[in-house]
Amino acid sequence: MKIRIKGNSLRYRLTRSEVERFAAEGYIDDSTSFGLTQLTYSLKVSGDDDLRADMRNNCITFYMPSHMADEWTQTDRVGFESNSSDLYLLIEKDFMCLDLPMQDQADNYPNPLMMDHVG
Repeated sequence: MKIRIKGNSLRYRLTRSEVERFAAEGYIDDSTSFGLTQLTYSLKVSGDDDLRADMRNNCITFYMPSHMADEWTQTDRVGFESNSSDLYLLIEKDFMCLDLPMQDQADNYPNPLMMDHVG
């Protein structure tokens, strides 16, 4: 799972296996160590009507309504976004990069633009 924070925006990108695990368990997390401190970031199914996020005890939790989670994990839908609060939220499936072919991308979703770069 990749996380991007820029200003008042938060974006998560998940690979295929991460989306599958999220679909099965309703929760997924990862973490990064900063010496003695650890930042955890998670995605959790919620009963809310819209995307939301909060941060407590060095953990960023991104909440995804169950109806969105079902659609996102069971269809080709790329992602969801929300501008309903001061924090812009975006959750997406992680596509293969077209400009970094040497990077291991076996678990990423096929990039729809790949056909434009073939032959």
